[in-house]
Amino acid sequence: MRKIIALSLLGILFNLYSFAQSVSEKTAIKPIMEQEGKIYVVLFVCLVVLGGLISYLFILDKRISQMEKEKK
Repeated sequence: MRKIIALSLLGILFNLYSFAQSVSEKTAIKPIMEQEGKIYVVLFVCLVVLGGLISYLFILDKRISQMEKEKK
């Protein structure tokens, strides 16, 4: 019973939060980001960070595999 009440209250809070932001604020960000080309800078930085993490994981996997082979 407590879970149902907690989930209901949580749902109401999320619903109220979504109405707190006006439509003009959401649409005003998009033209500014596209106008000055900042969206492409953000996208590029995200891709570089993601690429770095993926390459780090591959290097780490190779090192671990090499250590496992040496141990056997």
